[in-house]
Amino acid sequence: MAAASGMRSRMESLDLLANNMANSSAPGFKADREFYNLYISADADAPAGSNLMSEPVVQKHWTDFAQGALSTTDNPLDLAIAGKGFFAVNSPGGTLFTRDGSFKLSPDGNIQTSEGYALRGQDGKAIHVDTTKPIEIGSDGMVRQEGLDIAHVDLVDFPDVHALAKHGQNYFQLSVTDIKPTPAAQAELQQGKLEAANYQPAESAVRLVTVMRQFEILQRAMTVGSDMNKKAIEDVARV
Repeated sequence: MAAASGMRSRMESLDLLANNMANSSAPGFKADREFYNLYISADADAPAGSNLMSEPVVQKHWTDFAQGALSTTDNPLDLAIAGKGFFAVNSPGGTLFTRDGSFKLSPDGNIQTSEGYALRGQDGKAIHVDTTKPIEIGSDGMVRQEGLDIAHVDLVDFPDVHALAKHGQNYFQLSVTDIKPTPAAQAELQQGKLEAANYQPAESAVRLVTVMRQFEILQRAMTVGSDMNKKAIEDVARV
């Protein structure tokens, strides 16, 4: 039973690992990781020496918000956040938050994500620029064209980032209503750079080998247990 539970938890880990690997090249992606615990059966209150059943399970998944490496792209619409914070974007379903700073211009001049969500200014509105003029974005998030202030990028942070739930692969939304975003005071915006995912292929390969080995060991344990049960039944039948 414990071996079967262990195999189930390893399969969950493989699903998690596959998702991390699939998004390891996505700018600003934050990896999911697992937290393990032991499930103790209802017999846990039985007297000492009784045969208690404890099974390894993935108790919950958690998101690793550690910052990824910053790389230079020289694209003026690529933005990276150095420090804690998130970009706020306006989606049809409400405000979402992301670390993916690979923005582009819409035909009408809005700075937006690849999904078409408008990058939000501190006034809550989409940031609109003149598509024919160079765009300068300062470390404080101020958007300027030809020396004129256009808008201020809304960089936000949260008292507890674990109040954020993933929405799609690279966006987050608040899962707790009583927590509100605050200005990201320690964030520095860097134009012409992108933040890499905080989960790299090398780590994925090592983790994949480890999980597969654990799965194989548990599978062998189940086979041994099944053979022992079969032999015991045969012995009883002969008696």
